Amino acid sequence: MLLNHKKIKNEKGFAIALALLMLVAMSLMGATLMIIAAGDHKQNGNLNVKQQTFYAAETGITEAKKWLSTQSTLTLGSDPNSQLSFCKTSLFGELSNPKAIKDYIGKKDMSELITGENNLTDYSYEYFITYTPDAGGNTQTPITQTVSGATGGDISQGTNYKNTGTSTATYYNIYSCGCNANKNSCNLNDDIVTALQTTVTLVN
Repeated sequence: MLLNHKKIKNEKGFAIALALLMLVAMSLMGATLMIIAAGDHKQNGNLNVKQQTFYAAETGITEAKKWLSTQSTLTLGSDPNSQLSFCKTSLFGELSNPKAIKDYIGKKDMSELITGENNLTDYSYEYFITYTPDAGGNTQTPITQTVSGATGGDISQGTNYKNTGTSTATYYNIYSCGCNANKNSCNLNDDIVTALQTTVTLVN
């Protein structure tokens, strides 16, 4: 009888140890799930920010095309780096000696284009335009080509936006960046910057 009593006491001790072990295991599983969920949430947030900076950079390209269409003359300028805030030429590996057309830098907050959208106040774009670089990355000499019509177009999209009376087209490159901060505070080292580039042609 004494032996049976000791056996029951031992079983009760095992049950407590098993319960504690299960509690620790469940706690670890819960903590792991929380860490995974937090990581997924952060990753989704970063993906959304990157997507917004991509859209901002695309908007910069669109605005650059509009600016090009309003210019009667497009002359060669100087290295744009001193004027650029975050869309530095180093982001574009094809450039070795860039010269911005007319020394013009386009830069706006997205809220300046789309009013009433408070979530866009912290997104901006910046762009510059060069002659399309040659094989060495130089943009001093314009690249031209004889075209069949007298209409300028976007090589990538085929959008016509300028008509003249000649049949010689000049190639230009638009370099645009989107940032998840406003145009005056965006920092290339601290913020998320998405860089895009496209080539367009303009009939002379």
